[in-house]
Amino acid sequence: MPKDPVSVGAVSSTVMRTPAEIEAAAEAAGSTKATLPIGRLLILALLAGCFIALGGAFMLVVKADSSLPFAVSQVLGGLVFCLGLFLVLVAGAELFTGNCLMVTGVLSGRYPLSGMLRNWVVVYAGNACGALVMAGLLSAAAITAIGDGALGGAALSVAASKASLAPAVAFVRGILCNMLVCLAVWMGFAGKTVCDKLAATILPVCGFVALGFEHSVANLFFLPFGLLIQAGMGETLVPLGGVAMNLVCVTAGNIVGGVLVGAVYWFAYVKRDPA
Repeated sequence: MPKDPVSVGAVSSTVMRTPAEIEAAAEAAGSTKATLPIGRLLILALLAGCFIALGGAFMLVVKADSSLPFAVSQVLGGLVFCLGLFLVLVAGAELFTGNCLMVTGVLSGRYPLSGMLRNWVVVYAGNACGALVMAGLLSAAAITAIGDGALGGAALSVAASKASLAPAVAFVRGILCNMLVCLAVWMGFAGKTVCDKLAATILPVCGFVALGFEHSVANLFFLPFGLLIQAGMGETLVPLGGVAMNLVCVTAGNIVGGVLVGAVYWFAYVKRDPA
């Protein structure tokens, strides 16, 4: 299996990587991820969970303004949510949804399936811990009081909406979400500067948020944060059963969407046709 992008017809660029070079870079990154010590992997995953949660909290500031038209609120919310993935790509962290692209290295035989699955399990656990820690910190910081309580109301509304999704809908929205997230990560491999990473992040992430797609790591922040707000109320708007169902279905959908993107590009740029 060719590892040099030039061998599959790519032309090297000093400005940005070609699609074939992106695939090679994704495989090289996957090789590192598959062999990282668990302690280091867990710390980097915890950071990613915190970063995505911060992006989610930033989005809630926009959602708290009920005077904004629907489309403006959705697009602007998506724009500020980009903070999370931008921090992951530039500062460095391990994000479960983006790591679904590790399937390319498995298909090429660069590392075993067990290495990818080990990464996914540890990173998902770390992402969950980071998101939960940030939910607790933001709650303790009383950000729900921002805008005379409007941010808390927006957070509860977002959580309740997610917890009420039908399983099939949550699953399909999870697929579509991670197709866009992994395309953002994929294009991020093309860039060689911080501005390149930002440019690669904005439209795909803004698109999935505006369209209402579902991101498992973001939901590991939104849903517990909603439960914390609900704990001080006398009614149940965010049922625990709905929270569990959402996380299971969205996580499964994210895996399908991310693996699909990685497999398609591996097939296009690496797989050899029979002689």
